[in-house]
Amino acid sequence: MPFTPQTLDFLTENRLQNSRAWFTEHKPAYTERVLEPLRELVIKLTPAMLAIDPLFIVEPKVDRTISRIYRDTRFSKDKSLYRDMMWAVFIRDKKLYDGLPAYYFELSPNGFRYGMGYYQAGAASMDSFRKLITDRDKAFLEALECYENQSVFKIEGDDYKRGRYPEWPENFREWLDKKSFHFAHNSTDFDLLFSELLPNRLAEDFAAIKPIYNFLCVVEQRK
Repeated sequence: MPFTPQTLDFLTENRLQNSRAWFTEHKPAYTERVLEPLRELVIKLTPAMLAIDPLFIVEPKVDRTISRIYRDTRFSKDKSLYRDMMWAVFIRDKKLYDGLPAYYFELSPNGFRYGMGYYQAGAASMDSFRKLITDRDKAFLEALECYENQSVFKIEGDDYKRGRYPEWPENFREWLDKKSFHFAHNSTDFDLLFSELLPNRLAEDFAAIKPIYNFLCVVEQRK
């Protein structure tokens, strides 16, 4: 069951209604149009994701691989009850591993994006990350080669206002000067989003950046 225009229509309307009563009344539509396509996507991606990392959580459930539609408003000025964005994530068990990178896919009425990296890397991870780069560690060089030989993903994340490594080559500085980062592909190709080809495209693109994921696993091992 691929995503449909009705998937995005539901996310939009639910956010605008901002009503528990409305959501409860329309929960079957949420299940059919939003949750079931996400579950199916996780199931179809599972073999490819386990080939990347056998320790990934792959249960097609909310709070395991699938986000909640409810927003946590405790610390937010925005008190809207519901998201208009949903996502699936593949990550190891956070109870057993700390500060892990993850693969993700997210969609909203504005389009979709997918990629891999940190939600917010901790200081210890970034220190380890930079040391491996400046040591020209083999895992980093393989990740760098992988990144430079593909055109799907772009490195994203805030840079320090003042570069800390002016003497390093530009392609190294692109990594070194990040406060945190992820590799993302942003798209408004709704034909693909609503197509049965989407899982295969994601699986191929995710597999192509496995050397970068492997590098981040080394980062976590060495921190």
